[in-house]
Amino acid sequence: MRALLDVIMYILEFYVYVLVASAVLSWLIAFNVVNTRNNFVSTISDILYRLTEPVLAPIRRFIPPFGGLDLSFLVLWFGIVFLQRVIIHNLYPLAPF
Repeated sequence: MRALLDVIMYILEFYVYVLVASAVLSWLIAFNVVNTRNNFVSTISDILYRLTEPVLAPIRRFIPPFGGLDLSFLVLWFGIVFLQRVIIHNLYPLAPF
């Protein structure tokens, strides 16, 4: 049981890194620091979009952009942090070694 919880925690931590990378890349594209006509940037952008959009799209239906600022990223990030805290404080102590 503990090993399964560890795997879930690693997946959640990895997904937070994917979210941050997606947000940073979207800012770099928006401010014309990187160009999406570059094949490498386009491929990375597409991969990050495919990994994050299925989770962010339902959140965007309930929380539309606020003054051009997309808050769905923050809602998902806080949700993941909350889920990690629930696992650590409630499930880890009960998991057999």
